[in-house]
Amino acid sequence: MRIEKPDLEEEVLTETEEEVEEPPMYRVLLHNDDYTTMEFVVEVLMYVFNKSVEDATRIMLNVHQIGIGVCGVYTYDVAETKVSTVEALARENGHPLKCTMEEE
Repeated sequence: MRIEKPDLEEEVLTETEEEVEEPPMYRVLLHNDDYTTMEFVVEVLMYVFNKSVEDATRIMLNVHQIGIGVCGVYTYDVAETKVSTVEALARENGHPLKCTMEEE
């Protein structure tokens, strides 16, 4: 027994009308203070932001000399988590280190 298939013409339209936008990015910043040690700042940069010793030292010197240093640029959720992590580590270790984020 043979089943015949009728000729079918199918046309599939796949058209995307919405453009996908990149999410806004945020800079995570460390602010200078007179109490947090340079060593602690370098450790935080290495631990939280995965910076090399050289990059962490460079950022720490910006924080110390200029008053502020950019740790990295991230999406909102990642930046917010990193700010919270830095502040928690600072408090646990008795440092008043301030970390903020701003839209790029």
